[in-house]
Amino acid sequence: MDFSLESLMPLLLNVAGAILLLILTFIVAGWAKRATRAGVERANLDPTLSRFFGSLARYTVLILGGLAILGIFGVSVASFAAILAAAGFAVGLALQGTLSHFAAGIMLLLFRPFGVGDKVSAADVTGKVVEIGLFTTLFDTPDNLRSIVPNSAIFGSTIENHTHHDTRRVDVAVGTDYGADLQTTRSILEEVAASVEGGLSDPAPQVYLSELGASSIDWAVRVWSQTSDYWDVRERLTTQLKEALDAQDIGIPYPQMDVHLDTLTPSNGESPVTSHEQMKS
Repeated sequence: MDFSLESLMPLLLNVAGAILLLILTFIVAGWAKRATRAGVERANLDPTLSRFFGSLARYTVLILGGLAILGIFGVSVASFAAILAAAGFAVGLALQGTLSHFAAGIMLLLFRPFGVGDKVSAADVTGKVVEIGLFTTLFDTPDNLRSIVPNSAIFGSTIENHTHHDTRRVDVAVGTDYGADLQTTRSILEEVAASVEGGLSDPAPQVYLSELGASSIDWAVRVWSQTSDYWDVRERLTTQLKEALDAQDIGIPYPQMDVHLDTLTPSNGESPVTSHEQMKS
């Protein structure tokens, strides 16, 4: 066989062209991602969409560049598509998990149960949404950990969006002594609920007797607040309820156990012995 420079020149030119096209493909893919994100952000759309469409534009350019490189070496795009179609079933089975993540990502963008910046509980993770990608969603947890969760795990689970609404209800359970006067206790709780800093007057605060517990009278105190102030209002409300009850000498009991000993006196005059213990909580 003749391996002269003249015969190898077309192959060398094809290789050089493929390398240049590969480099150009990565450059254009990065530019397309940045340009798409900037365009979506200028349109004042959700940041979630800008990240998603940016990634989609990048992968689209990479795929087109790959097909163009194959064309340089004489591989027909039509025949390549036929090969992909023939192998599609096997690839689909091998990548069914990845494809399900991609499909779930599309569904998350269509139904929009949450967006970037929301605090969400899903798939046993609670945190702030950083990015919704093609296959995974990124969370930053309250203790500043980065969690990467597959989209299918999120879409297939119960999703709680803690910041979807502007307001949230703060619930605090309070238990008081059985000896405390009900009306006096109610008045104290209502006064604190109405005056706590950060609490909203509409909807109005609520205080109601929830149940008669084993060792306490149980009350529920409910105050509405702005979502951003939820934890501050909850702490202030809990603190002020405790202080107000203490000021009126109304105790907050804790579970107690009474142990009763029954003894039997033997007929022969020996020391009494315990027959059984009865415990009541």
